[in-house]
Order: sequence, then C-alpha cells, then structure tokens
Amino acid sequence: MSATNVENLEVPGATLHYEVSGQGPVLLMICGGPTDAAIYGGLAEVLAEEYTVVRYDPRGNSRSALTGAPEEQQIAVHSDDAHRLLKALGDEPAYVFASSGGALVGLDLVAKHPGQVHTLVAHEPPAMELLEDSARWRAHFEDVHATYRAAGVGPAMGKFIAGVESEDGPQPGAQEPPQGAPGPDMGAMPPELMEMFGRMAANAEYFVGNVMLPFSRFVPDAEALKAASTRIVCAAGEASQGTPIHQATLLLAESTGADVVDFPGDHQGFLSHGVPFAETLRKTLAV
Repeated sequence: MSATNVENLEVPGATLHYEVSGQGPVLLMICGGPTDAAIYGGLAEVLAEEYTVVRYDPRGNSRSALTGAPEEQQIAVHSDDAHRLLKALGDEPAYVFASSGGALVGLDLVAKHPGQVHTLVAHEPPAMELLEDSARWRAHFEDVHATYRAAGVGPAMGKFIAGVESEDGPQPGAQEPPQGAPGPDMGAMPPELMEMFGRMAANAEYFVGNVMLPFSRFVPDAEALKAASTRIVCAAGEASQGTPIHQATLLLAESTGADVVDFPGDHQGFLSHGVPFAETLRKTLAV
C-alpha cells in the first residue's frame, strides 16, 4: 500500500484535514453526508498506483474543525474549500471523484472553476430539486430537521435514511430504514474505516442540524456546466436503478449533456463493490 501523508490547510472558517498518497496527476476525492476521508480508503489504495490521490474531511466533519460555532452550511463554501485545496496542490487541472452530497460540491466546483478540473466523476449526486416530486422531498428533509430539533439525531437520521433508501421515496410516518440487505460486516472492515464509523456519531448531528437542508435545496448550474471545458461523467449505480437518486442522476446528465456510466453496486458501491468499482473508475478517468 502506498504511504499516506497527512496534511492540514487553513481555509476561511475551518482547518481542512487531508491525506495524500500515490503519484501522478492529482485525483481529488470529495465525500458526502457524515463521512470523511476514510470512506475512500479502499479506492485510494487501488488508484494510488496511477494518481496522487487526495482525500479530505469536509469542513465540520471529523478532523476538519470549524473555527467558530456550527452554522448552516452552503455548497458554495464547500466548493470553495475544494478550490483552495486544489490550488494548494498545484496548477495542473485535476481529476475529481465525488459521491452523494460531495458530488453536488464537485458540480459547483466545476461550474465556478472549470479550469481546475480535467474530469469530474459525480457518483449519484442527490439533486432532488430536479425531480418532478421535488416538493415532496423538500417536505421530507424539513420533517427530518424538525424531528432532529424535537427528538434528537437518532430519530432524525432514522427518518432521513428511511426516505432516501426507499425506492418510492419518503413515506408518511416512516421512522426506520427499510429492511433489505444486511449492513456492513464491522469485523471485516479495515481499521481506518472502523475509526471513521466511530467518528460518524458526532458528524451525523452536524449533518442533520447544519448540512442536510441547504444541500438538499441545491440546484446545479446546468448552463455553467454545459459551458465548462471539464469532462463531466454522471456515475449511476447499477443496483440503484429505479430509485429517486438514480433518476436525479439521469436528469442531471440530461440537463448538462454529461456522459452516464454505470458503476457497480448502489449508492455505497465504492464500499460494497470496492475492487470492481475502483476498476470502473480507473477506466472512466482514462478516457
């Protein structure tokens, strides 16, 4: 495995924790939700053979501490963090892989700084405002936030997951995630990932309290993305077909003229199908 260097970057309002491994052109990985740099450890191990892989904790998550009190987060601030990090890494256009809410950040980065990004692979960006039933999703996220204020992070996250993991979207009165495949085998996880899951409890409260609502209302700038010189690929999970997030991914591709590539697994395919997912990403970046 390639050696990993841990660094910090001061940005307005926060200190970003980031990790660098491998050699070659820069491949920046942007994560979403309550996760952090460790979520991409498996991908980094494979792709560091060809790229300088850079992973970071988004501001407010895990080791990327805010310099002030938590406040409502905006995509524009997070994309500016990514812009500043790429600027600190060099002048050559970088490759970017981003998933879930991180993919929304990646799209805003390209819209505002297209010259910094050679290729963006946006894995299932939850651009729910593009859906015909966007009002239902807006109400769902507002309900999750109200549940957090009234009952705490546990019930709120249960309601959040129940909505986003259902093939039919949020259901009235849903409190728990739908029953399906068993969760990850914690005993089989590498130590880095185990440590991340230990950090996610604090991240989850920050996510539902400060990140979820503004991120869920974000609408990518389709005109800017169409005009950008960056190659944009919308990565759609093969096991996600028919789900609202999959539909949003396809609508985004249609509105921006981006390519669509099927990736193994579902919204967490980079964890459940690590090696084939990494190989698909490698082939996609090489085009």
